[in-house]
Amino acid sequence: MRRVLVIGCPGAGKSTFARRLRDATGLPLYYLDMLWHKPDRTTITREEFDARLQTILKGDAWIIDGNFARTLPKRLEYCDTVFFLDFPTDVCLEGVEERIGATREDMPWVGHEFDEGFRQYIIDFPTERRPQMVAALEDAAARRDVCVRTLHARAELETELGDMR
Repeated sequence: MRRVLVIGCPGAGKSTFARRLRDATGLPLYYLDMLWHKPDRTTITREEFDARLQTILKGDAWIIDGNFARTLPKRLEYCDTVFFLDFPTDVCLEGVEERIGATREDMPWVGHEFDEGFRQYIIDFPTERRPQMVAALEDAAARRDVCVRTLHARAELETELGDMR
């Protein structure tokens, strides 16, 4: 396990798990949200993002946290392990609610409210985003040697981390 993706619905706990995975393995951690967003909530260009991501992907070892569906196929070409946090919608909504107002290492600003559009994105995730994610994971696993770990509960995260100690 040297090139790791952590993906799943917002609020599932991807960033927290990725940080703990970094601490357990010593692998460098990259947050896609931090690559894409500036502190003022503007974004870099798609070309600049793709170039930065490609530089990371060419590295020998890394953990990449985040979805960014457009780049998932490219990231799957390089990774050897994927942790897919496939949690129920209510768990994900609760996860976002719990982090409102918190300073986070994975975001360049502090969110002070739960935006209704973002809430709807999470509610729609199982039907709108998850099927494409699952298809991409199945395709990657069929084409190359990629270990896909699909986790359905927070307790499973603890088990995964415990197995690394």
